[in-house]
Amino acid sequence: MLDNVKCVIIVLSGKGGVGKSTVSTQLALTLKEKNFKVGLLDIDLCGPSVPYLLNLENQNVHQGPDGWVPVYMDKEQRLGVMSIGFLLDSRNDAVVWRGPKKTSMIKQFLEDVSWQDLDFLVIDTPPGTSDEHITVMENLRGVPQCSAILVTTPQEVAIEDVRKEITFCRKTGIPIMGIIENMSGYECPNCSECTNIFSSGGGKALAELSKLPYLGSIPIDPRVGKLAGHGLAAVTELPDSTTSKMFNQLVDLLQSQNGS
Repeated sequence: MLDNVKCVIIVLSGKGGVGKSTVSTQLALTLKEKNFKVGLLDIDLCGPSVPYLLNLENQNVHQGPDGWVPVYMDKEQRLGVMSIGFLLDSRNDAVVWRGPKKTSMIKQFLEDVSWQDLDFLVIDTPPGTSDEHITVMENLRGVPQCSAILVTTPQEVAIEDVRKEITFCRKTGIPIMGIIENMSGYECPNCSECTNIFSSGGGKALAELSKLPYLGSIPIDPRVGKLAGHGLAAVTELPDSTTSKMFNQLVDLLQSQNGS
């Protein structure tokens, strides 16, 4: 039920392994720390990693009078999470479903979850442009404030896949908020010097070529990596890190665009 959701942010990538779920979870956690009411929907049915990243594994989803009740991270219920990972018996269980069953499950997530009043709903998607993405786009056409964030890494193969994602968004009519380049160099946790392990600047070049906003770059930071599995926000645990500054800027941009 999206009637009471003010703004939907879809996090997309054309390629797996670019850190899309990390971006989704850290964005949701940053919004929560800014006192917004946030929902995080994980529709990566075959590889749900959000419950692990937020330290919510083994939590149960309950049926309420208005639909499924999301799993909340805090007593104030400022961040609610829904993932198929909560419906599986084990992290090792495989979801072996054909397209129609995936479509049905995602429709349930979008229509039957009692999100209540949300300032932002962040949707973490699987890589590519398949059934899951088409179902999401079809169900979001009636939502007035909806935009996509595209995540890439500097390598050419990731950049090429994001080009396809741009085409997909434009064909389906979803506005693109901008592009983030993740794993943009290695930032030393001791001296903060950044070394380009891969190539650099690919995300920014793609944004310029596609006439899209470039939202910034996130380096590989071992300190941020250690937050995975603990449900901790980089903006509170590592306030001076480049990652925290990027997510603070991103939330400021969302506030300005949505009048929050």
